[in-house]
Amino acid sequence: MIRKAEKQDSKQASVLIYEAIHDIAHALTGEDEKEKVLEQLERFFSQELNRLSYHNCLVKIVDNVPIGIIVAYHGKNSLDLDEPIRAHVRKITGKEPVLDPEAGATDFYVDTLSVNPKFGGQGFGTELLQSAIDYANAQGYPTVSLNVEETNIKARKLYERLGFSYKKTITINDHVYHYLVKQI
Repeated sequence: MIRKAEKQDSKQASVLIYEAIHDIAHALTGEDEKEKVLEQLERFFSQELNRLSYHNCLVKIVDNVPIGIIVAYHGKNSLDLDEPIRAHVRKITGKEPVLDPEAGATDFYVDTLSVNPKFGGQGFGTELLQSAIDYANAQGYPTVSLNVEETNIKARKLYERLGFSYKKTITINDHVYHYLVKQI
């Protein structure tokens, strides 16, 4: 079953998000230690307004436990959604954070897709992604976009099989990503 995320999913969601974005999670939280990163990801997830808020997430449930997550929102909202994160990082580090732009302003943007590795290969990632595409379509968005790390060939093949195509190359947190777009 896939459902809208709820605040009580925060512990599992933080682990899933961390597994998908690793060093980006450190940049978003301003923390170096994994445990502190996970704690802050939980807080972000439980908040009402930021890119990682439960409001922007769907979860895949198996045996009443979230085992997969997709974080998605309209690209035009990305700056506003990042402001609480920027404020947090400024408070923690005393520095202005550098958050690389990830989302196109006209795209419904898939920020994060993650499935617990114990449940990999069962199509749950595809199911989550299709749910986000269906949601975007129902809301009238013309395109869905996402980024895939240049070296993640397996994921890129999945996305291309689902109709995504290469648009451009971008850099996020010093890593090269391919920005893929699907017309809907």
